[in-house]
Amino acid sequence: MTKPVDYTLYTSNGDRYITINPVTQPATGGHIQATGVFGLNEGMVDLGDIVFDDNMNQWEYSGMGDLTHLQAEEIASFIKNYHQPNAEDREFDEHSIG
Repeated sequence: MTKPVDYTLYTSNGDRYITINPVTQPATGGHIQATGVFGLNEGMVDLGDIVFDDNMNQWEYSGMGDLTHLQAEEIASFIKNYHQPNAEDREFDEHSIG
């Protein structure tokens, strides 16, 4: 994941719309390298970060109680299993929006 992704967290208190912002750094050849750090926002509210180890297996949530452990685990699982859309899918999506 190299671009922000919106995620809907379904809770008993209502839906929460979370934006996952991957923290990246420039790499050689003009490429972008993932850091394993993902900032979480709900609208303008900073919910903290989910930080993965080098292998994307273990994670920590740095928020101050904005999400429960189970909610953070759900988002971490989504991040870990995320696959960016294929170029063909992006092209289709761009044409179908207009």
